[in-house]
Amino acid sequence: MTFHFATWPIRSSEIFFTSKLSFGLVNLKPIVPGHVLVISRRVVARFNDLSSDEVADLMLSAHTISKAIERQYNAESLTITLQDGPAAGQSVPHVHIHIIPRHHGDWMNNDDIYPEINKKETQLGVESAKRAGDAEAAEKFEQKLERMRSTAGPDSDRPPRTVDEMALEASGLRRLFSHYDDIWNTAAL
Repeated sequence: MTFHFATWPIRSSEIFFTSKLSFGLVNLKPIVPGHVLVISRRVVARFNDLSSDEVADLMLSAHTISKAIERQYNAESLTITLQDGPAAGQSVPHVHIHIIPRHHGDWMNNDDIYPEINKKETQLGVESAKRAGDAEAAEKFEQKLERMRSTAGPDSDRPPRTVDEMALEASGLRRLFSHYDDIWNTAAL
């Protein structure tokens, strides 16, 4: 079975958690270590497009994953967010939840994390479109990023992680969910 994030295929090495209707994967451009995504298996753009069963599974998966991420990254708190539609900052048209480990003082103003999420979401759109060979989508995301650069912080041009870096993180996280079905047979990776 192949999973997708919108139109882009996801490598099994990037997935660390699966449930009946959702999956967890490491982020291509995390804003902090441990920033992961929880995604519906069925590709739908908006939260209200999910069935009730998919909503329940997505939220229960986020709950399960968030507990493990908080422990694994010694977080004091978590930011858990879902951007639902382009006006809300969603750049990849597939329902997904961000789970971000937090520590006291990691942002001077706590709400400064949201522009950072928006920036990373857009960068993820660029990288995903490029991986899929979708030049038109990549150009639209690049234009949006250019408009954001005037408010960008010092690490706004942080390069995406390599496939190996993402696989290493996913492998480490996968062991936290060993009591769940391993539909990818990722233990062998």
